[in-house]
Amino acid sequence: MTRAENNQICQTMEQLLALGTRQLAEAGIESPRREARLLLTYALGLTPEQMLSRSPRDMVPEQPFLGYLARRVQREPMAFITGSQGFWTLDLAVSPATLVPRGDSETLLSCLLDYCPETQRVNAMLDLGTGTGCLLLAALAEYPQSWGVGVDINPEAALLAQSNARQCGLADRALFMAGEWDNALHGQRFDVVLSNPPYIPTADLADLMPEVRLHEPLAALDGGQDGMEAYRVLCARMPHLLAQDGVAIFEIGIGQGEDLQAVATEAGLEILEIRSDFGDVPRSAVLRVCREKRA
Repeated sequence: MTRAENNQICQTMEQLLALGTRQLAEAGIESPRREARLLLTYALGLTPEQMLSRSPRDMVPEQPFLGYLARRVQREPMAFITGSQGFWTLDLAVSPATLVPRGDSETLLSCLLDYCPETQRVNAMLDLGTGTGCLLLAALAEYPQSWGVGVDINPEAALLAQSNARQCGLADRALFMAGEWDNALHGQRFDVVLSNPPYIPTADLADLMPEVRLHEPLAALDGGQDGMEAYRVLCARMPHLLAQDGVAIFEIGIGQGEDLQAVATEAGLEILEIRSDFGDVPRSAVLRVCREKRA
């Protein structure tokens, strides 16, 4: 035990893990033992490998573990407690200004690689509603000759995304700005447009899990009365944003494929594929502009 640890109230790791598991289970957290272990690992500043080497009987400080535990019991997302979240091949900073990147969204990257297989090609990429920048930065990591722009209506999100670009060594190829959709882009066309827009019907927001409903920005989730409000804007803009042979890849919600098909057709787009995520939920729509509708 270090000198700093000697000056704090301590318990054994086994006691803290038992306490954490019990409180998280009572709070309705799935996999409470696993989450308690993750919190203790983070609180002690250990790697998972170092954690495995410690004895359950080792005496360790109660803090900051108990503080982190209290936050998680209130259903604050784990990523907001640790300040980071893994996505694709990247480790990204997160904050309450943005949604936490989710593995389901990685389906968009798998579509991108299939529809744009030439990874050494120079592509201009656009990410609308960029949040942490996760989609654009993951794409740029796969396409080392490409560059991109990410736009978010929340200036704090744009600043966070730019910080993530620096952290990932991609700042020389990524620009993030605050704005409403593509209003500030002035006619620039892109080979790839990515977006994870708000798509949850307003009436369904109250049913979201507490981590999302209480802690993540509802503006990034609220898709209007039918959940399609953002898609109407995005689809209408694609003929003006996509370069020749360009593709748009949007995340969609459960059961929105047919509605998106109707919106896309009205805007002169065709849906090339709707791909399911690992949970077998239709998650990613790939679109392009019909030849006769190109602006």
